[in-house]
Amino acid sequence: MRNALLTAMVITACASTARSTAGADIFAGDDPAILTVTAPFSDLFARAKSDSDYQVKGQLTWSDGGSSRVTLDGVMFSERGHTSRQPSECDFPKLKVDLSAAKRGGTPFDGLKTLKLGTHCGERGDDELTPRYGRLTNQRAPVREAMVYRMLHAAGVPTLLARPARITYVYADAPDREPLTRFALLLEDDDEAQARLGASGQVSEERFSSARETFDPPDTARLAFAQAMLGNFDWCVRMFRGDIYRCDDRHPLWNVLAFERQGRRAIPIPYDFDLSGPVVGRHVWFRQVFSDDYVQPPSSIGVEVQAQVQRTRSLFERSLLDETRAHFRAVRSKVIEAISRSSADSKGQDVARQYVDAFYEAIETDARFYTPVVLESGHKASLMADGSQPACGDRSAVPAGTPVSAPLEIDGAMTRVRVLDALWEWAGQIRCDAVHRQPVWIPTAAIGTDYPR
Repeated sequence: MRNALLTAMVITACASTARSTAGADIFAGDDPAILTVTAPFSDLFARAKSDSDYQVKGQLTWSDGGSSRVTLDGVMFSERGHTSRQPSECDFPKLKVDLSAAKRGGTPFDGLKTLKLGTHCGERGDDELTPRYGRLTNQRAPVREAMVYRMLHAAGVPTLLARPARITYVYADAPDREPLTRFALLLEDDDEAQARLGASGQVSEERFSSARETFDPPDTARLAFAQAMLGNFDWCVRMFRGDIYRCDDRHPLWNVLAFERQGRRAIPIPYDFDLSGPVVGRHVWFRQVFSDDYVQPPSSIGVEVQAQVQRTRSLFERSLLDETRAHFRAVRSKVIEAISRSSADSKGQDVARQYVDAFYEAIETDARFYTPVVLESGHKASLMADGSQPACGDRSAVPAGTPVSAPLEIDGAMTRVRVLDALWEWAGQIRCDAVHRQPVWIPTAAIGTDYPR
């Protein structure tokens, strides 16, 4: 009851702060906001290839729900993004909008200095993802991403404010070119979110040590569970010193902001969900790490969710795991409602519900959550029941906390199981298809459900 009350207070406080912050009203509503942006975009896109900070001056016109049109002059546009700016990804890049030089008094943008636009990225079909990162590059993607942000708000997980938009792009330096109208994502800027949430600054990647030293454990746990619910793997937080799960020293903090607070620990703010499950529908790298046969009936969504859910057991104490599960169980109806209210296409909504259903199936009961794992490190996976053929050569030791299936076969002191590489022990350059593709033998005594103890 105490945790539920605290959760309600946090959600109420965040909503109250959002309503009182200048410019927050532009993110209100689930229907797309209507904008027209006019600028020399041909020049911007050409020059930004060699100068990532290049800006152009233009105009922004806003209308919302039949309200009077508002036009701002002197608006500066620049490209933004990381992997999305690579040649294989977006033909039409994400944009940052600097409003600081425009006259905003008496407009919905009063007090708002900057905002982000998540564009349609490109014109590919729904079944064609970019080959390297697996982006959905059409106008369905930003509307689905807006839905994901609303799902997080509904779940009581602090993140950026977002709203779908329909934007007409007018190329001021190409008067003969037809304006381009596409759905997009209107997204709160980091600095604006920092002010809204009462933060005093940010912990940079260079200063970030680990989640255990920077964040309160309940905040980190909710972050990890939320990412599992979204089937989102495009994030990283170094949980403890030496943690290399999808992290390295260059990016110990990826697509998560660390907002500092006076007299308190920092708070993690997840963002950038254009590669999350509900947006892309599937992940192009899936078979490099997982097999959908791990769950029955086979399901890539079920496996993705299980992998991140089960990883939490190696990160948090049992009491915190149970508190976090209780928190998410209490907000399930709100998350489902956020999906139904969204402007996302029906397929996008359906995929989002599949991820949510898989998530709640994985955390609902102790029996579903505390599934069998390898209880301690050092035990090796083998392709033979006598242990004579290590599955992955000298990297055949299975890390503690690695989930395994129900027994497929038992031979003496060995059990044949499928392994879920939830800790990414055999991914990337140390990939081991023998573990990912087929059952292996593990000592029976090494397997149990009492983890963490």
